[in-house]
Amino acid sequence: MVQDVLDTDLYCLTAEEYSLGRSNIEVVDKMLRAEIEIIQYRDKKKKMLYKYKECLKLREMTKQAGVKFIINDDVDLALAVDADGIHIGQEDLPIEEVRNLVGQDKIIGLSTHSPQQAREAQNRGADYIGVGPIFKTNTKEDVCDPVGLEYLDYVVENIDLPFVAIGGIKEHNMDIVKSRGAKCISMVTEIVGAENIINKIKSIRKK
Repeated sequence: MVQDVLDTDLYCLTAEEYSLGRSNIEVVDKMLRAEIEIIQYRDKKKKMLYKYKECLKLREMTKQAGVKFIINDDVDLALAVDADGIHIGQEDLPIEEVRNLVGQDKIIGLSTHSPQQAREAQNRGADYIGVGPIFKTNTKEDVCDPVGLEYLDYVVENIDLPFVAIGGIKEHNMDIVKSRGAKCISMVTEIVGAENIINKIKSIRKK
């Protein structure tokens, strides 16, 4: 188990299509200037060579800042750029195979949507889990229906793994998520789509 993997309040993701015309490089630069401590690169549409070149730069930036850099889905890309970890979904390679590929020192996160999936993630060696989508979200094309606050309650009470609450969380509804025990939350469009990303992060953290 990689220690202190989610020892932070905000887990940020890239989402260039919602970034008001700004590149992932520009957005991540602003996240780093706002002292975000973990960033996931998520891009489903670009060609691999472009993603590789982009992630090389992002890896350089995050390493310089001492920030954890996670790649979504692509194990080969994570290894190629020496990312800190990989985040996988329920229909990606099994955790055990990912662990064989990346070794013991890389972080493995797994998206979960039900108590059974959370228990399996814990038993099979995930370092952390994503819990959600808490609310309705449109940032992923293949997203499942919202799991609601009940699943969050289950994880808080029964699962001994770090977790990030994700999915439809905004500044106006984050308080209820935090009040149910979520110490680390993810907001995608709320942050990347903000006119001023640094000020938005500061505003979120003041609450």
